[in-house]
Amino acid sequence: MTDDVVQAVRTRFDGRAPSYDASAMHRELADAVAAFVDPSAVTAVLDVATGTGLVLRALRDRCGPVVPRMIGVDISPGMLAVARDALPDAELIEADARQLPLPDASVDLVTCVTGLHLIPDTPMVVSEWARVLRPGGTVVTATFATFDASRHHRELAGDTAPVPYPLRHAEFSTPQAVQAVMAADGFRLTRHETWTDGYDTVLIAELTRG
Repeated sequence: MTDDVVQAVRTRFDGRAPSYDASAMHRELADAVAAFVDPSAVTAVLDVATGTGLVLRALRDRCGPVVPRMIGVDISPGMLAVARDALPDAELIEADARQLPLPDASVDLVTCVTGLHLIPDTPMVVSEWARVLRPGGTVVTATFATFDASRHHRELAGDTAPVPYPLRHAEFSTPQAVQAVMAADGFRLTRHETWTDGYDTVLIAELTRG
């Protein structure tokens, strides 16, 4: 069943890749996450479920002349192809978020923007974040507090077919829920804010270990 979910997500986002960046919501949320992050001490960032690399692009634009090592992981080759055109200097890897192809303690910052509700086996994913983070490293997530499904159908040019995988928004919709998901690996919620484009409301949360 888990493999079926992964394949369904890959297929759907491969199909969305050519038009994904046309969404103002996606672009503006990436900018909001980049504004939330303090990049001053970041030498390497990993963006999980990077898609077309919008978050990495927004971070790059905020960093000025000194850009950290940028790594993006996604299961959709179609989305990664778009990301590679926009981020020629980033390391963009087709891989499962449950088995990150990175060494231990190799990044300062992990970001995951509107991806947690799509990835099966959340405890495995969070454990991988803990493994690849350096001591003192930070995770920043963006998860849906409210989600306007009808609006997203309109953005997909009238595609009203049922989404062929679970949308587990409720598991990550509050600061308490995000903290509970991350607590087993020693993460603590340090700050959060909400962002909205007038339709969806997104919880942006920062978590650290120790």
